[in-house]
Amino acid sequence: MTQLPNALWLSVSPSLRRFDQRLIHQLTRQAAVRCWEYLQTEDEPCCLDVAVTLLHDYLKHCDRPVHLLGHGISGVIGLLYARSHPNRVKSLTLLSVGANPAVTWHAHYYGLRQLLPCSRTVILGQMARLMFGPQSSGVTTALVNALEQELDRGFAPHSLVYQTAIAPGGIEAPLLICQGAHDVIVDANQQGQWQHWLKPSDCLWQCPESKHFFHYDYPQRVAETISSYWRSSSSAVHSSTCIGLP
Repeated sequence: MTQLPNALWLSVSPSLRRFDQRLIHQLTRQAAVRCWEYLQTEDEPCCLDVAVTLLHDYLKHCDRPVHLLGHGISGVIGLLYARSHPNRVKSLTLLSVGANPAVTWHAHYYGLRQLLPCSRTVILGQMARLMFGPQSSGVTTALVNALEQELDRGFAPHSLVYQTAIAPGGIEAPLLICQGAHDVIVDANQQGQWQHWLKPSDCLWQCPESKHFFHYDYPQRVAETISSYWRSSSSAVHSSTCIGLP
């Protein structure tokens, strides 16, 4: 089916997808990239298995394995899919996903909600500073609004009363893990623990001077890294230190 993609960008975060567009634009210069989105209603329960099943409903019509990519919780969906259907995944690229995949910005937010006697808006303002760095008041307000919408309408696997657990570990297909050097959500400990799960075909890469949404700030650099990995995974000439952490 030639109309199907070589690479599929996964998105389960509708209010934050604007931060993906620069990278997607760069990647489309290298390959046939399409976007797969999962949108749930506000009354619908958040279920990882449902998202994985719907992704399979799409990919089972593809006549060849594809490269999967995703940032944050969207990447976690790709990780779970690659574990369940390894023969349909040519490679998986995870952006801002730690060795403990359940440690998302949602988990940090709800952790702060339990610890601090502050309003939702104040804590989301802190989350915006942690993930994007200092911004003007207008930009911070826009970021808080986007994060608030994401909590209400996006795919949030955690809540004040329940924290979703996801088993650590890798996958059979080649795996590229991209991280921000100054990401406080997926911190240095979470990044380093990936070393326990890497295969010879896997790579761990860190984007210098960047935070949780590094692919928005450095789309060309990230696209070049991903494209290079796609080429190396196709030729099977790579190792877990081919890109590496400093």
